[in-house]
Amino acid sequence: MIRTRQLLTGMLLCFLFGSARAQGYLRAKDRLIVNEKGEKMILRGIGLGGWMLQEGYMLKLGKIGPQYKIREKISELVGPDKTAAFYDQWLANDIRKADIDSMAAWGFNSVRLPMHYALYTLPVDQEPVAGQDTWLEKGFALTDSLLNWCRADHIYLILDMHAAPGGQGNDLPIADRDPSKPSLWQSPADRAKMVALWRKLAGRYANQPWIGGYDIINEPNWGFSGDTADPHGTREKMNAPLRQLMVDITAAIRSVDKRHMIIIEGNGWGNNYQGILPAWDRNMVLSFHKYWNPNTDESIRRFLDLREKYDIPLWLGESGENNDQWYHDAIRLVEGHDIGWSWWPLKKIGTNQPLEVIMPPTFRKLVDYFVNKGPKPTKAEAEAGLDDLLHNVRTENNIVHYDVLNALFRK
Repeated sequence: MIRTRQLLTGMLLCFLFGSARAQGYLRAKDRLIVNEKGEKMILRGIGLGGWMLQEGYMLKLGKIGPQYKIREKISELVGPDKTAAFYDQWLANDIRKADIDSMAAWGFNSVRLPMHYALYTLPVDQEPVAGQDTWLEKGFALTDSLLNWCRADHIYLILDMHAAPGGQGNDLPIADRDPSKPSLWQSPADRAKMVALWRKLAGRYANQPWIGGYDIINEPNWGFSGDTADPHGTREKMNAPLRQLMVDITAAIRSVDKRHMIIIEGNGWGNNYQGILPAWDRNMVLSFHKYWNPNTDESIRRFLDLREKYDIPLWLGESGENNDQWYHDAIRLVEGHDIGWSWWPLKKIGTNQPLEVIMPPTFRKLVDYFVNKGPKPTKAEAEAGLDDLLHNVRTENNIVHYDVLNALFRK
């Protein structure tokens, strides 16, 4: 019944508000993103946060943020084998064709895939031969399936390197970073793996027009100058290591793929572009992220100024985690400036996104224990909680928040 109502409501939204359909490869043209006919494309998308990369807040886990920490906690209760099986089933259940079908029915024309590099290649410290890259089929197979679903629904798929080898910043959960190991910026081997992974991805998808673009590094946040008061790089003036890595990634992509858009992000969670521009590729888009600030021209003025100065299109690559009125106003603001957007996320335990995952009482026992608010569950109780969560993350068992969809799409 939920599924039927979901599709019917989506059809109504499409009828009322329209949905841009794909027209071949996307590209940057002056200050706009256009299709192969040269027509302006406003990307209206959403990020699949929590699928390949869990963040603790999406599961109500408080300060237990990075995925490796969540996995350790689960393994303490059920053992490594059951934990591995849980994560395999998570990847099979959390995002499925039904989710993409729903997005298409609601009016979205794009989806941003937050990728975890470790689904595609081994971590540097686990490589059997130092300096050689082992490729893992799991991540590529998941991406292939997602691309097939997007192609069937005429939705562009944007690949986003959300968790980079070593981790790209001091905000640990967004990159699943272990601070006891060298970061991306402290490890030449991790940067080499990052470049090689993008070359591998671009070679695989070079001839796929439903790939909308390559978002090459999500929210870098690193204090390159060593200023302890600025660990996330919001005030960095040069950002030379970030620029150099993005230049190297672009060269690797262009060695196998001349057609797809390259999407770049600045330091300081994607918004500090000091020392980054001018662009080094003719088919490049500047992404910015917008959270918890006013929906005024002044709130995005610095990005509008960069667009004017460097003739580069803008894309709001991530926004959300607010209320319906803020959503409506933010989208009205950016679309008024010919800027597309990608909301965050599609689903989680919580209420301010299109799909809500219901917290099973059995899983609540795990959460309470993890955050020191309850006793330790037995292994049987923990397994039941994990199984019930896997059931609840499936689309047909989610709550559809039509108020959020209305806020995103009403004019």
